[in-house]
Order: sequence, then structure tokens, then C-alpha cells
Amino acid sequence: MLDLLVIGSGVSGLSAAVRAASVHRLSVGVVTKGVMHQSATRWAQGGVAAVLGDDPDSTDLHLADTLAAGVGLCDVDAVRTLVDEGPDRVTELIRMGALFDRDADGDYSKAREGGHSRARILHAGGAATGFEIERALVVAAHDTASMLLEHAFVVDLIVRDGRCAGVEVIDADGARSEIRAKHVLLAAGGAGQLFAVTTNPLVATGDGIAMALRAGVAVADVEFTQFHPTALHHPSMPRPLLSEALRGHGAVLRNTAGERFVDELQPRDVVSRAMMAEMLSADVDHLFLDATMLEDFPVRFPTITRNLSEIGLDPASDLLPIAPAAHYTCGGVLTDLRGATSLPGLWASGEVACSGVHGANRLASNSLLEGMVFGPRAVEALADVEEGLDGATDGPEATGAMRSLLAPTTGRIGGRPLVAPPPIASEPGAIAEPGEVRAAIQQTMTRGAGVLRTAESLDVAARRLDELAAVMPIDDDGLAWHEVRNLLTVGRAAVAAAASRTESRGCHTRDDHEARSDDWLVRQVVGGR
Repeated sequence: MLDLLVIGSGVSGLSAAVRAASVHRLSVGVVTKGVMHQSATRWAQGGVAAVLGDDPDSTDLHLADTLAAGVGLCDVDAVRTLVDEGPDRVTELIRMGALFDRDADGDYSKAREGGHSRARILHAGGAATGFEIERALVVAAHDTASMLLEHAFVVDLIVRDGRCAGVEVIDADGARSEIRAKHVLLAAGGAGQLFAVTTNPLVATGDGIAMALRAGVAVADVEFTQFHPTALHHPSMPRPLLSEALRGHGAVLRNTAGERFVDELQPRDVVSRAMMAEMLSADVDHLFLDATMLEDFPVRFPTITRNLSEIGLDPASDLLPIAPAAHYTCGGVLTDLRGATSLPGLWASGEVACSGVHGANRLASNSLLEGMVFGPRAVEALADVEEGLDGATDGPEATGAMRSLLAPTTGRIGGRPLVAPPPIASEPGAIAEPGEVRAAIQQTMTRGAGVLRTAESLDVAARRLDELAAVMPIDDDGLAWHEVRNLLTVGRAAVAAAASRTESRGCHTRDDHEARSDDWLVRQVVGGR
């Protein structure tokens, strides 16, 4: 039996795995349904936000910017933990071999991005930050982990005697088995594939959140999906991302008349809404990013330059077609500040988790930092349990976002229970192809629960998702059907939460409830009771 099984091979999971094995000498396994370097981390272009060394910037300013972006739903203690511990985690990553960009004087080059009041974003290769971070962590994981299992799909959590005891897995040959572990860390990423246009890789099908929902583990804030405003308007999947760094260096947004219409350095939800208003007004499906004024573009942004060149665009002379794309799942499995969930033995970190850091909208370049901070924090907590330290427990504490479940009336942000949609139960004989159902889910979510939502659109989406659930096979063990089941599970919960929240806040925008309401300073929590 393993001491720790990590599900997912992104920055959060691998940061945790490396720390557990190298610092605490725990036996660690990592399971990923793709390959080690195929997580959403590698697609992260924007960078990692951190206040390092003698920087005139301060963690207080980073905290204030994060709280402002989260529009009242961030847990202050969680954000303080992020900004205070983040610099040390970045330094550790540099010691592992991660190479961040430096200027001519040898100092780290820092960019300013949307929602940030200072230039504090570290980049690697201009816009290849996620790739570089993942490269360093994959090497370290290979050197330290007891087990690395690729092309293995985790079907569900194993719950024994009120605690998580491992997972059920389908391997590359289609064989089903169990992997037992004293502790399981969910680091399975988000659910961007719920939408027809996304920057997320094909594997981002909400697997971790879905298996938590099925096991009755508390999940919160699933109505908040962040849309990135500057995804390249191109039919590829995932949609190529034109990094926030471009706007940080001076690129501007233009409408079809060539006019600038928004402050590009506002938080992503603000920019995305402004773009949708322009697109609806002009009846077009994309706008433009103007980067023609940026000097040394190929040198500063080699990855983006290659992507643009492949489709025949030259940023020095062409306006770049863009449209908002689903980018980040702000909610997820509810955790305390140690990463503990409502199910003892189960921990969660990274995009799959709701730690209280992001609130109603994630601040740009805080995602990689969150994984680097909260994955290792979970390891420290479970290591204390393994070492039998006094007071150490793997049950949840009333800290961070977990207050919404354990102490819903004592904090600044309350907790409100949300009834989950009923389990998926298909009708015999009413079977479709998994690709068809997946595409239908994506179209349904994009039309009914995308950047703009109404009670009517959400009702239509809910009924359509129920119809799609009825055409699924119950006993098909194919990976494609398992992914469809997970998308439906998370999508139905997200639509229910969005329909219930009758206000507009952060990246949840209701056209029929445009105002923000203090009555909705709450997290909607599914399960965990």
C-alpha cells in the first residue's frame, strides 16, 4: 500500500509528489490518464505571480489584487497563505532547475497582467512558462516517485469505513484494478472541455470533481468558470492562447471598426464581458488583438510566434483574431488551508480544488502559484498524520473555503447547501456515440452557461443535459464514455449552481440579474453532509 497516491501530473500533483518522496521519504505513486507532460500546466503561458527578494512590490499588494479579482468570495486567509508562501515555492522550483527569463542585467524579467497593480509575473521562454515548470517537475518526479502510471484512467474513489482508501483504475489495456493508499491527493485539473471553445487540453473533462460528487464529497463554487478573453480564433483544440503577457507589454484590443474599446489590463471577466458586448452588437464571432507595436516579438514570445506562423499570421503586421474561451474552473472540491476535503484520507489541490483563493474569478497567473503552494501544504499535513504528531488529523478543519461547510454562519462568506442533480441513469437501448454526446454537451454549455447566462438559457441547458444523460450506456467501460459521464456530472452541477445564484459576480454573469448582491456573499456547497 502506498503512503500517498497522487491523481494528476500537473504542477500541483507533481509538486506534492516530489515533496512527499524527497522531503518526507513517503512511498508515492502518480497516476495520469495521459502522459506525465500532458497536463494543463504545460499550456499555461501567462506565467507565475510572485513577489521575490528585494522587489519593491509587496505581498500585501498581491493579496489586494487577488481579493479584488475574486469580488468578495476569496477567503482572505487562503489568499494570504498563497502570497506569503508562494515566493519560497518559486525559489524551490528554480533550485530544481526551472529557468525563468532574465533581462540584460541578469535580473528576472517581470510582466504586468490583467488585474495586477504591479509587474510581478515571471515567465519562461516568453510564453512557455507552464512547459518549463512541468519539465522541471517531471524530471524530479521520475527521480523520486515509487510508481508512475501513465495512460491510466481513475474511475472512482474507493471509500471504506468513512475514509478514502484508494481508487479504481482502468489501465491502457482496458483492465480494471484497485490502487490502495493511505492518502489520496486529487490534483486532476479542471473541466474546460465542458465548453465548445476552450484553451484546455482534451483531457480536461472534470474527472476529479465528478468522482468527488459521486462519492458525496463537498464541492463548491462550480458556477464560476473563467473565460480567457484572448484565445486565438481558430478551429484547433485546445484553442491557442494569446498570453496575457502580450497585453502586459502593450498589445491592445480592437473591434471590427479598428477601435480600442476596453482597458486591456482589467480582470479577465471584465474584459471578456466587454468583448461579448462588442461581438453581439456587431453580430461577429471574433474581435482582434493588435500587437503590431510590440518590439522583438519573435524573441520575446517564440512559442506564440511559432503558433501564429503555422496558420499564416504575422504579429508584426496582422491584427490577430481572438474570442473568449473557457479557461479555468474557479470552484471545485472544497478544502481547508491544508488541502483536506470533507472525506478523511482525501486531499485536493490545484484547479480541481476550491481552497478559497480564487473566489468568483481567478487573478491572472495565480493558478500555477496555487498548485505550487497548496499541493506541498497537503503533503506537510498528511506527513504529520503519518508521523503521528499530536493533533494531526486528515479530517477537515474550519479554515479556508471549508468554513462554508463546517462553520457557514461564522465567517465573512457564508455557506449555502445546493441540492445536486440526481445520478445519471440512462434508458435501455437509447445509446448514442460518445463523441456525439460530448459535442452536444459542449454546445449546450456554451449556449446556455457560457460568458452570459439567463434563467431561460440555464433552464434549457439543464433539460438538454438531462436528455443527454439518458442516452448514455451504464456498463460501457470505455474511456470516452467515462469522460462523457464526468462532463455531464460536473455540467449539471454547474448549471444548477448558476441557476440558483441570482446575481452577477466575477465570471458568473446573469443578463437577467445584472447587479451584485450582498445576499450572495456565500459559497454554494454540494454534498459533504
